[in-house]
Amino acid sequence: MTAPQSLQLRCCDASGCRSAGAGALHAALLQARDQLGGAAEGVAIKPVGCLRLCGRGPLVALDRPGSGGIYAGLTPEQAPELLAVAAGLSHGLADQRLGPDHPFFALQQPVVLEGCGRVDPTSIDDALAMGTYGQLQRVLAECTPEQVREQVKRSGLRGRGGAGYPTGLKWDTVALQPAGLRYVVCNADEGDPGAFMDRSVLESDPHRLIEGLAIAAYAVGAQQGYVYVRAEYPLAIERLQLALKQARARGLLGAGIAGSSFNLRLEVRVGAGAYVCGEETALLASIQGQRGTPRPRPPFPAQSGLWGHPTLINNVETLAAIPAIIREGGDWYGAMGTAGSKGTKVFALSGAVANTGLVEVPMGTSLRTVVLTIGGGVPGGEGPDGGVKAVQTGGPSGGCIPAALLDTPVDYESLRQLGSMMGSGGMVVMGESTAMPAVARHFMRFSVAESCGKCVPCRAGTVQLLELLDRFAEHRASLADLERLEQLCGMVQATSLCGLGQAAPNPVLSTLRHFRQEYQAACRAPQLCEPLTSCSLEAKGP
Repeated sequence: MTAPQSLQLRCCDASGCRSAGAGALHAALLQARDQLGGAAEGVAIKPVGCLRLCGRGPLVALDRPGSGGIYAGLTPEQAPELLAVAAGLSHGLADQRLGPDHPFFALQQPVVLEGCGRVDPTSIDDALAMGTYGQLQRVLAECTPEQVREQVKRSGLRGRGGAGYPTGLKWDTVALQPAGLRYVVCNADEGDPGAFMDRSVLESDPHRLIEGLAIAAYAVGAQQGYVYVRAEYPLAIERLQLALKQARARGLLGAGIAGSSFNLRLEVRVGAGAYVCGEETALLASIQGQRGTPRPRPPFPAQSGLWGHPTLINNVETLAAIPAIIREGGDWYGAMGTAGSKGTKVFALSGAVANTGLVEVPMGTSLRTVVLTIGGGVPGGEGPDGGVKAVQTGGPSGGCIPAALLDTPVDYESLRQLGSMMGSGGMVVMGESTAMPAVARHFMRFSVAESCGKCVPCRAGTVQLLELLDRFAEHRASLADLERLEQLCGMVQATSLCGLGQAAPNPVLSTLRHFRQEYQAACRAPQLCEPLTSCSLEAKGP
């Protein structure tokens, strides 16, 4: 990525800051520059995507030789003062300035997010100036599809949508199918509560996603692709559609891309908001105009996907990592992270935490570093765990990890061993007053509402689980209810058709494992429910 302009204000224009008044702030900055004149006229004012510290918006980044930083929580009335600071005429707003040494920024290692907050998401010229599409053009001119796939395999990149399947292996599976039509699909149906990683990339750096998807298409031999976006992301859809139009006009999509023989047509498909359409077979059914419900596998989409043809499906974060991997080499990416979980991961940090926003760190970074050092812990929290009671990862399919295990490295295997999962990257922090049976009930309500109803274990089993959790939340439960709860979780997990139903019991099982005493205390007669034990980190794993 090239360096930003020497003197400019980068105004966050993503959804989070927009909701905090970024539009009025941007307009006030433009007006104040015109009114102030003089040195202020030399300050460029540029709309950009997400600046990551979403809970402190609206945010403006100042780029100036020898100094700079991000200014948080600004109001339109402060626009003249900020311009004076930018022009070197004032040292005001110091209490709202966050420098590059602030822990929230200093400990991050942006790869997927390297262009977010730097590039104007509505300008292909700005994207090109930042180097976007350079790797696509280089690949088409210098590399074979096999060479591209080799770099992806060397990187160790695993799918960032939740399952963690090796990306290079999936690409090989599609590419090595018998000759014929192939498709590529970007799964941007981000539905986990508390997750906003993919939305931020789409809103902030859409050309990067298009470049990654085009490289993937070239590597597997596809000439048609789709980006499936949920309808609740209107700004992301608007910017993606504009970016596709701009790329076609510049010869970076369509026939003979960049003067090569490679052709690629990309379209946007807008989903109606069904959570189950994040499951790949349900997503494909929705693209085909059918009801979005999963089907049994095999055959897998890599063998028989859209309209029966081999189809590559990756999520936004996975594809957005591809340009950097090709630019720097697979070994560079593979040197980050752990032996089994390479590279970086983007998390949406939210809940009872001081610094809410997007965090990109190397795999293997501890939960403690993410939640306490980067996130700042629970506001007003005390003690070695900063007031944190638990961290929920993986959305409705994940689990709750107690504060006693905050030193756990964030990687696929470690989280799975604790009864949780990486998921797409949602990370919700819970304070000490949080009731864990109520947390499990919250996620089960979501699973009940979002079940497609195709299989009985998910359709009926989640309803029965919710009824049992209601009994615990209302202190009407018995010892028999605790036994039924565990047995029913096992049945739903073992017999549901798709991964969403199979993982629906995870929030219950993880809270039973790590916070069992809260379920015991919630019985109407706790003394009959089991001896009240302290939270055991060894008890009853899922």
